[in-house]
Amino acid sequence: VQLQASGGGWVQPGGSLRLSCAASGTFRGIDVMGWFRQTPKKERELVANINSEGHTNYEGSVKGRFTISRDNAKNTVFLQMNSLKPEDTAVYYCNAGVMTTTLRRYHYWGQGTLVTVSS
Repeated sequence: VQLQASGGGWVQPGGSLRLSCAASGTFRGIDVMGWFRQTPKKERELVANINSEGHTNYEGSVKGRFTISRDNAKNTVFLQMNSLKPEDTAVYYCNAGVMTTTLRRYHYWGQGTLVTVSS
C-alpha cells in the first residue's frame, strides 16, 4: 500500500491550499484517513481525520479554517486549508488505516508535503 500526497507549496497569510492523498495497492478497505503535520520544533500532531462514514475530527487551531473530505471510490483524502497562518507552516503527512486482504489493519504514511505560509 502506498500513499501519495500532493498539493503543498508556498502561500501568503490568508491564502488557501488544497492537499490530496491517494492510496494505492491491494487492500480490503480503508477506515480512518487523516492529516498530520510536523515542524522542527514540534512533534507530529493530528490536524484532522475522517472515517469511512464521513465523521470528522479537527485539531482546535484549524477548526473553521480547514476542511477534510474523502472520495471513498478513489481512496483519496483531501484537506482544504483556508485562511492560512504562518503557524500552519509544516510538513503535512497523510495517514490511512488500511484493512488488508488478510483482515489485518495497518497504518500507512504518505511521504509528506511542505506547506509554507509567509509574506
